[in-house]
Amino acid sequence: MPPEESVVLVDGPWTHREVTANGARFHVAEHGPADGPLVLLLHGFPEFWWSWRHQLVALGDAGFRTVAPDLRGYGGSDKPPRGYDAYTLSSDVAGMIRALGARDAYVVGHDWGGVLAWAVATLHPGVVRSLGVLGMPHPLRLRQALLRDPAQLRASSYIGYFQLPKAPEARLLRDDSAFVEELLRRWGGPDFPDPETARRCREAMQITGVAHSSLEWYRWAVRSLTRPSGRRFQKLLAGGVQAPVLQVHGAIDGCLLPSTAHGSGAWAHGRYELQLLDGVGHFVHEEAADAVNEALVAHARA
Repeated sequence: MPPEESVVLVDGPWTHREVTANGARFHVAEHGPADGPLVLLLHGFPEFWWSWRHQLVALGDAGFRTVAPDLRGYGGSDKPPRGYDAYTLSSDVAGMIRALGARDAYVVGHDWGGVLAWAVATLHPGVVRSLGVLGMPHPLRLRQALLRDPAQLRASSYIGYFQLPKAPEARLLRDDSAFVEELLRRWGGPDFPDPETARRCREAMQITGVAHSSLEWYRWAVRSLTRPSGRRFQKLLAGGVQAPVLQVHGAIDGCLLPSTAHGSGAWAHGRYELQLLDGVGHFVHEEAADAVNEALVAHARA
């Protein structure tokens, strides 16, 4: 039997609850004062809300109301058959901010959550007070690199594999999701992941529906390139974002190369800062939690 959604209800100083936004139900973990400024943490693939455990505590203790949801298709949140396009996913986040009773939020995203952070700041700028992006360049900068840099194209070859029907899902689930741990090791820095991180991510991937739903994010990204809605999204992204942006990237990221990280400032029209962390891979917020926490708190307070 696949694990139940309860495997993502990890105990800690945070509280678990559900919110409804954009017609879907989302599980969230929350820490910090209820009247503090809202910080929304958006996880990436192949993880779930728990990847933000260090930031939940640090930002919450610093006085921010910090919320880490399982995004659409993941963990304890709804896993509908559709809705994995940038428009719907961005509306999920904007709706979540309102459902949490806030006017705006400091939106922080990693990996696919980083793509979503850039997208929300583009499509719903009124709900984004400032932006933190970890391990993810601006989507148009990534597109440039995929077209011009053979090294980045090789590093992203898994995206092509994820377009196949059924086979990628089967591989994500085979041998108790051993492929999830393989990806974490391939993309992360030395000694990542630790046994607990590997175990929890493998368990979360085996929840019914997660393997397929998480891959649908990648499939929409590729399919949209030749569709009117996708071309419209690219055009909107070209306008850039006005919110202040902090971008943090690992210097030995095996998924999105450090060379690709540079250049996103072209689409950041407000205050922009790029920090490159030596000896750190793709999962910067877990591999170098203290440095990332310090940077995020400083950026949020600014």
